[in-house]
Amino acid sequence: MSENMNETMNENEGVTVTLTLDNDETLECAVLTIYEAAGRQYIALLPLDENREESEESDVYIYRFSETEDGEPNLENIEDDDEYDAAADKFDEWMDSLEFDEIDLDAE
Repeated sequence: MSENMNETMNENEGVTVTLTLDNDETLECAVLTIYEAAGRQYIALLPLDENREESEESDVYIYRFSETEDGEPNLENIEDDDEYDAAADKFDEWMDSLEFDEIDLDAE
């Protein structure tokens, strides 16, 4: 489960996506991971600051993810609250697994 998500993150390290928001503002985001929840694929994006570095204070954006026949990424808004909750819960599990992996069991 989270092992696949960790592998996905490593594959996407350094990959960015440019989002165009409703107000036509563009936002450069790092791809944190692409993962599956409830039989669908999702992508988690973290906005980058003006230095193209990940901003710890930013919200993570979660979108439904698919690829076109040409292999181009396709991001869709998640309109359904239940679907969003399932996708967000799975992302939270992934974040928790990363935090657990970072714990130094030898430190006292």
